[in-house]
Amino acid sequence: MIQRSYTYRLYPTKAQAAVLTEMLGAFCDLYNAALQQRIEAYRRQHKTLRYLDQASELKAVRAADECLAQFSYSAAQQVLRRLDKAFTAFFRRLKTKAKAGFPRFQAKSRFDSAAFRVGNGLTIRKSKHLGVIGVPGEIKVKWHRGFPASARVNTAVLSRSAGTWFVCFQVALPDQEGPPHGGAAVGIDVGLSSLIATSDGETVETPPWTKRAAKKQRRLQRALARCTRGSKRRLKARHRLARHGAHTANQRRDVLHKLSRSLVERYAVIALEDLSVDRLARSMLAKAVYNAAWGQLRRFLEYKAVSAGTRVEVVDPRGTSQTCPACGAGVAKTLSDRLHKCPCGCVMDRDIAAAVVILQRAQGMGPGTGLQSPSQRGAA
Repeated sequence: MIQRSYTYRLYPTKAQAAVLTEMLGAFCDLYNAALQQRIEAYRRQHKTLRYLDQASELKAVRAADECLAQFSYSAAQQVLRRLDKAFTAFFRRLKTKAKAGFPRFQAKSRFDSAAFRVGNGLTIRKSKHLGVIGVPGEIKVKWHRGFPASARVNTAVLSRSAGTWFVCFQVALPDQEGPPHGGAAVGIDVGLSSLIATSDGETVETPPWTKRAAKKQRRLQRALARCTRGSKRRLKARHRLARHGAHTANQRRDVLHKLSRSLVERYAVIALEDLSVDRLARSMLAKAVYNAAWGQLRRFLEYKAVSAGTRVEVVDPRGTSQTCPACGAGVAKTLSDRLHKCPCGCVMDRDIAAAVVILQRAQGMGPGTGLQSPSQRGAA
């Protein structure tokens, strides 16, 4: 089975939104109380609590807390599982000597999601509205697309983002790949000035999402800084700033969805560099790297390729922009050199030349080619 996510916009009434906010606040209190219990148990008795230890006390906690008791029992269990996952990840990072990041107490203003089992705490009514335990009435949903006929809906995550409510269903689908694609193969080089350049000679410019939004963002941030902490005006200013950021993210996601769909429908094989985006984002080009969202584009390509019958290959990114696609010789370039010129006579756009080299490596053609092993990750 393969897992897919289907996200839909919710339109709760003011009364329903107030109860949903109260529900997230109650779950946040539960999360913080469970975290405090784990800390105290280890500090006083050197005992490590697990999920089952805390879940066994949940019924008594709900009996003592009327606010928590009015909402779904299984959703409260998911809150404890969420904390248990945070500790599991913390101990895993300790073992690998990575930055540990001990689980932190959560603020109600930032505790923005709750998980449900569909049919237990959250149900899809015959009216196509949502029913949530503890929330009066039925919540209107914008069903912009339906579930596949063979889908099995398992869980749902109800979330709040910049004052807007969403529900994300986790859907299980049979392991069925699309019919083999009859298109050609293409190499794709991602960049900053050009979002992508293909081995076919096509380039797509990077929309300046961050640059366009920067002026308004600075104005909204200055307005927020002038407000008194704890005031209603500050809360409204925070919401305006959050909505602006969400709008920019939606624009970026929309362009990347359309671009990835276009690529998987046109090509049978897509070759990409396995770039270490985290390392590149720690450089002086961090803002531009985040604006380009290479990692998001790769994720969209990989999951869309399964149903389209397209194969996505990743290759070693080292030296792709410093290699001649015609003769395989190394041609040193700086970031300011946008034209590839080789003594062999090959002259072409730098990004397109790199895309051709990427395709050659994916197909095992040319000198120094071959698919990358997991231990060879790097930055071009």
